[in-house]
Amino acid sequence: MADIDQVQWNDEARAKILTDSDRVLQEAVAAAAQEHSGESWETSFAAINDAVKDRFIDYEPGPDVRKYAEMIERGEFS
Repeated sequence: MADIDQVQWNDEARAKILTDSDRVLQEAVAAAAQEHSGESWETSFAAINDAVKDRFIDYEPGPDVRKYAEMIERGEFS
């Protein structure tokens, strides 16, 4: 009998999923930077989360999102 824990994406599919999810985050950060550069990090944090929350299963904002929001606040993205 097969163990259900052995059911998983192959390496090529895993890489594509990760690349696609990075792209979603990059697009959200770019949009927030364009719209909210120099504003409080909380504003950018909310914008990024709003942009990605429906694109992932069980999405929870984490420290990486705050890091990018703080970078936007400091105007570090062109």
